[in-house]
Amino acid sequence: MQRLLALSLVLAALSSCERAQQKTAAAPPPSPVTVAKPLATELTEWDEFIGRLDAPESVEIRARVSGYLEKIHFREGSDVKAGDLLFTIDPRPYQAVVDRTQADVERAQVRVKLAKMEAERAKELMESKAIAVEQIDQRNQALAEAEASLRSSRATLQQAQLDLEFTQLKSPISGRTGDVLITQGNLINGGSNNSNATVLTTIVSVDPIHCYLDVDEQSALKYRELRRLGQRASALDQNIPAEMALANEEGYPHKGVIDFVDNRLDPGTGVIRSRALFPNPDGLMAPGFFARVRIPGSGKYKALLVHDNAIGSDQGKPFLFVISTEGVAKQVPVEIGPLHEGLRVVKTGIAQDDRVVVEGMALVRNGATVLVKEEREMKVAPLQTATK
Repeated sequence: MQRLLALSLVLAALSSCERAQQKTAAAPPPSPVTVAKPLATELTEWDEFIGRLDAPESVEIRARVSGYLEKIHFREGSDVKAGDLLFTIDPRPYQAVVDRTQADVERAQVRVKLAKMEAERAKELMESKAIAVEQIDQRNQALAEAEASLRSSRATLQQAQLDLEFTQLKSPISGRTGDVLITQGNLINGGSNNSNATVLTTIVSVDPIHCYLDVDEQSALKYRELRRLGQRASALDQNIPAEMALANEEGYPHKGVIDFVDNRLDPGTGVIRSRALFPNPDGLMAPGFFARVRIPGSGKYKALLVHDNAIGSDQGKPFLFVISTEGVAKQVPVEIGPLHEGLRVVKTGIAQDDRVVVEGMALVRNGATVLVKEEREMKVAPLQTATK
């Protein structure tokens, strides 16, 4: 009986040792991970919009006098400066009118001179009482009529000179010309009434250039609240920065300002029209192009940044793994913000000194012990731009 009891104790001990060895053999080694501390920086969030470019100035070149189009002085689609000669209308009929009215002025000047001499002679005769009072009045009246006729002739001459000047059509602005809508040698109609005057071409300015964008109601309310709190300047009060990129460009290479916000929100679309102004010295941008525009969507604030691939998701909620000094992983729920230079803004959930898992998080479990094989510096990714 004692032998059976001893044998049972030995077998139980052997079984216990075997289970312990199996348990020890089944325990996995700590997972190797790479960690980095969040990058602390001061930044501004940016909001993106789609805009369309437009010319600040646009002019239809119309004839102010009628006549035959004698010469075109520019190449279609070329850049011109304010004051450059564009078209010449046959000036000969208008030069003839100027010559005739000039002669009328000279004739009126002779009449004034003669009437003045007769009026002065009448004055001398009046002192000797050798002339009737009625004759004196007549001569003074003749002088006044001659002077009025001279003023009328001079006004007619001035109008004729203007018509002659209008035979040369010059560019009122600097910009880029469109196509010529009527060819040389045709008779064109002129006049001050735009509905009757012939359109010869159009000119649009290209430097600087406007970009119009529609800001939704929620964004407009956010900007006004930031203005009220003193956290961000408003385009209602001053120019604010704006950055822009064309359809074929990376990042936002063009820097400008928002210089106008409309005074009402469109009730049909729920947007308010805004305008940005960008320099365009090389003429790369043209009216009608689409563009991506971004403007500050917040005031400056201190933020913590981590690599976007370090953020996991648990039932749609973002989290990070933070490693303690003992090497234990803790799953921390976080609130994330926009991307900034390739890193993700983390608004809440971590501190600046926390060690965040940036590589190997697929093998990490909450509460598990890990092996920190490398501790890196959280660096921004090159050639990246902030997005909302």
